[in-house]
Amino acid sequence: MTLLGQNVNSYRDDGCDFADLIRAVAAVDSTMRVRFTTSHPQDMSRRLIDAIAEEPNICKHVHLPLQSGSDRVLQLMNRTYSVDQFRDLVQTIRSVIPGVALSTDIISGFPSESLEEHRMTIDVIQELRFDGAFTFKYSAREKTKAWELNDDISEEEKGRRVWEITDIQHGISLEKNQAMIGSVVTVLVEGPSRKSPRDYTGRTGRNQTVVFQHGNEQCADYVQVGIERVTSATLMGACVGATHREL
Repeated sequence: MTLLGQNVNSYRDDGCDFADLIRAVAAVDSTMRVRFTTSHPQDMSRRLIDAIAEEPNICKHVHLPLQSGSDRVLQLMNRTYSVDQFRDLVQTIRSVIPGVALSTDIISGFPSESLEEHRMTIDVIQELRFDGAFTFKYSAREKTKAWELNDDISEEEKGRRVWEITDIQHGISLEKNQAMIGSVVTVLVEGPSRKSPRDYTGRTGRNQTVVFQHGNEQCADYVQVGIERVTSATLMGACVGATHREL
């Protein structure tokens, strides 16, 4: 079950917040994994962090968009938090939820972003070491605050900055995945792999994609997979435990 919204953790209803909602969803079926995306840093409350840590079937993965490593650019984006506040939030999440996976979004080439500010973003990525990142070239959209700004960075330069960030993040993701070799993970089976009919694919509770040789598994089964090799985006291995239908 995935709770989906642009700022889903901003949910409020009749005195209940998102932490109350996700706990209620998790209580419906203890064998059902519960995820949410995308969260906004300003509404990542301690109550929500505690809920993720305490409920076994809420996935230990948080997608937390950074967007930029420059406070000036964040203000232009109307993001309502500073880099230091984001850094403190990441430290809190990691201290409360052991082993949590963190992914993020980055917008590269925002209007007036200098090379120095681009490097500031790279510095934050290298410091916080996200498990994954989605990086986008800035593109102007009507009726946004940025629409009135001068889109003064060329598409070529935006592409170069995206490539640089992506290359660094791939290296970090690969190192993190390599540390998983030899471990056993619980995988929720999603179906056949796109690349080979002999393989099935699924995800861990930390939102890692896992590919393994297909046996008697069915979609929605949970399987234990021993990790044997990895790429920056995928864990690969073989089933080492019995198929089951509980988390």
